[in-house]
Amino acid sequence: MIYCAALSSHTDFTAWQDSARALCAARTAPEAISWRGPDDPVSLFEDMGLPLAQCPAPTREVKAPKAFIEMARRVICHRDPERFSRLYRILYRLQDNPALIKNQVDTDIIWLSECDKAIRRDRHKMHAFIRFRKIAESGAAREQFAAWFEPTHRIITLGAPFFMRRFAHMDWAIFTPDGSAYWDGLDLTYGAGANRDAVPSEDAVEEQWKTYFASIFNPARLKIGAMQAEMPKKYWKNLPEAALIPDLIAGAQRRSRAMHHSLGAPNPLARTLKAREGVTGPVTAPQTLPQLGEALQGCTRCPLYRDASQPVCGVGPARADLMIVGEQPGDAEDVAGKPFIGPAGQVLDAALGAAGIDRAHSYMTNAVKHFKYEVKGGKRVHRSPDNGDIDHCRWWLDTERKIVKPKVILALGNSALRGLTGKSLKVSAYRGQTLPARDGSVIIPTFHPAYLLRLPNRDDAQKASRDFHQDFKFAASSLQAAQVKAELQI
Repeated sequence: MIYCAALSSHTDFTAWQDSARALCAARTAPEAISWRGPDDPVSLFEDMGLPLAQCPAPTREVKAPKAFIEMARRVICHRDPERFSRLYRILYRLQDNPALIKNQVDTDIIWLSECDKAIRRDRHKMHAFIRFRKIAESGAAREQFAAWFEPTHRIITLGAPFFMRRFAHMDWAIFTPDGSAYWDGLDLTYGAGANRDAVPSEDAVEEQWKTYFASIFNPARLKIGAMQAEMPKKYWKNLPEAALIPDLIAGAQRRSRAMHHSLGAPNPLARTLKAREGVTGPVTAPQTLPQLGEALQGCTRCPLYRDASQPVCGVGPARADLMIVGEQPGDAEDVAGKPFIGPAGQVLDAALGAAGIDRAHSYMTNAVKHFKYEVKGGKRVHRSPDNGDIDHCRWWLDTERKIVKPKVILALGNSALRGLTGKSLKVSAYRGQTLPARDGSVIIPTFHPAYLLRLPNRDDAQKASRDFHQDFKFAASSLQAAQVKAELQI
């Protein structure tokens, strides 16, 4: 039997909590509930189901960790249409496993963490990029201001209290497409959404702010990528200073050279080239795998070549639909000159076999080609490559991808993910999904098999192993879909 939980608000955590508590206390399974927001269409299940009022009597007390309650209170404001049901599923699972909230590799907890991170980031952007405009003078000598903001999620109730504390001396209103907030010096209240016309297009104070912003803009410290990551262009249209940014960027290089010249500063490019003397690599990219293997033998792009026995090139067909990318060679691989032949390779082979993937038809390589280690007790012990090691070696990995032209790439661990994307991404945040690449392939992140071997807790190891095998099956199905798509295009 399906129970229908219809909520009158998208962000009313208390209403969701009351409904979820009653259903969970009656031991109602997550799949037996149809959740619906205020403007969601009525589903077939709701037409056939029972109202929440007919939920059975409670048979247990519902408990949840404080951390879950705090995160759920924020995540309820996310735009994910499945948030009501997914939050309930976590609550239901917590009754039998209170420690679930700490399991960072669980799919539900990964979703919860990522949604919470997105909400907190959105709230931070609201605090940073709201610009109030003066609209009137009040009889009580309190100035009145209004602001327009377009958040990614429905965060007006989460973000507005910050401004109540910061601008307690003035009356203000914040308008967003989903809701509005009003402060009169005594009470903070909320209302319906509005449109951009609710706020004046400009005021006299903005010219002063633009002058100040231009005066503090430091061309010597300009990093355009970092600036746009912190201040995405989606917010520029509502920032008065944004109109100045293109001209300031255009003039930054000229102003920076003038500052260096006036201070007698050395050329930073010369310092970089001097630091990399003796660390070189081929200029022309190899066109075939044999050429790549030969060129790799003389690689001195990073200092790792000095201590390793030899570079370890990838192995597999010149054209392979599946590429598997690990972190770096281990001790056994360094000696043999082949990837994935040690204990981690055995774990990998087991997952490939269970997923029905033929290793011989796959191309296997690493993000870093030389073994990085330290000597302890007379043994060479693996050391994780740092971002510099991975970035230096990315040239080789990119070349392998251009030659092999895979349709699906399995990224084993965070180092492999950085080597493939150039970004410091966490596997735990992207497991179970595909990341599209510019070359048309898709990247599927999963654990490195060595991670499974290092887990001391048996239950954690078994759970991680199941997830690892599941990712390989996902890769097999993605590979099959890509092959079918290619055949249809032909």
